[in-house]
Amino acid sequence: MAVRDDMPRDLDRLTGRPVPTAPAAGALIPADAWRDDEAFYLQFDLPGVDRAGIDLTIERGRLTLTAERPSPIPAHAHAVLTERLTGRFTRCLELSDALDTDAIEAHHDNGVLTLRIPFSAHAKPRKIPISGGGRKQLTA
Repeated sequence: MAVRDDMPRDLDRLTGRPVPTAPAAGALIPADAWRDDEAFYLQFDLPGVDRAGIDLTIERGRLTLTAERPSPIPAHAHAVLTERLTGRFTRCLELSDALDTDAIEAHHDNGVLTLRIPFSAHAKPRKIPISGGGRKQLTA
């Protein structure tokens, strides 16, 4: 059986659209964010990215996530369909100064990177004691 070189055109006819061959411009690392009383959480989808392919930095409140996902297609092979994004991806987020960026925890599991960033002590709600019982003049 011979291999046909017009296979990509056959796929075009089946799907009615051209076969994508490169990552979409502006591809973004998908993320979710939430908070509780103690911390701010970020979760990034990084399917197929090994932990060694992830670079996470923080500088002056700017969090930068860079991830690299190599192509599984050998260099000598002819791609027939390439819809899964490969290459180097970056996501930058400005973090609030209410977060303790010195205490960031990062965990990578099953293609999901989860960050836990605790709130700074000065940003957490606290109870302020009220004195009383006598006349006392407040001074500045």
